[in-house]
Amino acid sequence: GALRMDVYEELLNEKTRLVAVTHVSNTLGTVNPAKELVEKAHACGAKILLDGAQATPHQAVDVQDLGCDFYVFSGHKVYGPTGVGVLWGRTELLNAMPPYHGGGAMIERVTFEKSTYNTLPHKFEAGTPNIVGGIALGVAVDYMMGIGLDNIAAHEATLSAATQELLDGFKELRQIGTVPNKAAVFSFVMEGAHPNDIGMILDREGIAIRTGHHCTQPLLERYGVTATARASFGIYNSLEEVEALGRGLEKVMRMFA
Repeated sequence: GALRMDVYEELLNEKTRLVAVTHVSNTLGTVNPAKELVEKAHACGAKILLDGAQATPHQAVDVQDLGCDFYVFSGHKVYGPTGVGVLWGRTELLNAMPPYHGGGAMIERVTFEKSTYNTLPHKFEAGTPNIVGGIALGVAVDYMMGIGLDNIAAHEATLSAATQELLDGFKELRQIGTVPNKAAVFSFVMEGAHPNDIGMILDREGIAIRTGHHCTQPLLERYGVTATARASFGIYNSLEEVEALGRGLEKVMRMFA
């Protein structure tokens, strides 16, 4: 589940304008080497965007240290509402970019002859924004900061170690993505049981997992599967719930034995 950095370098050349890559894989839990990805993209003159949807809920992120040009994440992954998110970009790049939507607040002055655009970030916020979503996202971020991102990472590392030990005990399972030091995301398949069956049985036990291709069909094709069952953990989970997952998987195996 680790990126082939030699292949990544081969893909970069003087024609490369923008690299877009996940910081943490939502399917495998792999924490990609973001700083190295950034350095190699910049070495060929390209800009780089990191998708931090799966990173920001689980660890501290320092965009200045990473050196990326753009960083994005979604509100619902950081315990906020859906339909809202964050795009961070370097000031000089955002200033150089033209707005892609027209509407209220993004214009500084309008005449029949010309228009001048507002300052950042208003230049890219055309029309009435998602006010409620923005306020709720702010509350969610404050909530996470109150707990402490390092505390969140430590808690999830404990859950991750316990889950890995649990899954290692099930010889009937094939784990998809086994890179060390990954996020608390575990994808797996089971001989004789479709991931949807696994999910339905666990659901009846009060255990919520995700099943399917996780919007990463090319990745799963690389592993020779069409779907996986995926258990993932956050700040609200406990070691007791890891044990409950184990009991649920034992029930699945008894039913499909």
